[in-house]
Amino acid sequence: MKISGKFQFGFLISDVARLLRWNFDRQAQGLGLTRAQWAVLAQLKRCDGSQQSVLARLMDIKPITLARHLDRLEAEGWVERQDDPDDRRAKRVFLTPKSTPMLDSLRQLGETVRQEALQGISQADFELTVQTLERIKANLFAANEGSN
Repeated sequence: MKISGKFQFGFLISDVARLLRWNFDRQAQGLGLTRAQWAVLAQLKRCDGSQQSVLARLMDIKPITLARHLDRLEAEGWVERQDDPDDRRAKRVFLTPKSTPMLDSLRQLGETVRQEALQGISQADFELTVQTLERIKANLFAANEGSN
């Protein structure tokens, strides 16, 4: 498929992602966590108990950067690191009960931002957009896998 004209697809996707993050950050200022910290908590919500190295890969950040975030989160009681029973060199990261209300707040805030972003967009258009983006993601993933 060839798309011509002034359609700047990559810039549009980047702008939407940036504006979603900016809007979320602006509304999350009062929660007391940095974007990097809530990103760690959100990722752990999806894969609680992951090894630090796996978590860093999933977040596409360097392990040392993640370790610094985890140090701060652990000091504040949001997460807990435990020895990995299968690999004595590794640590697994777990959310603490303290994180549950924060994750609920972040989820609610995310829903508010999504509602603002999708205002005036029909359910059918939204579903088509999601399907299209999922297909684009799969195409790019497959292209990346083919280059390795």
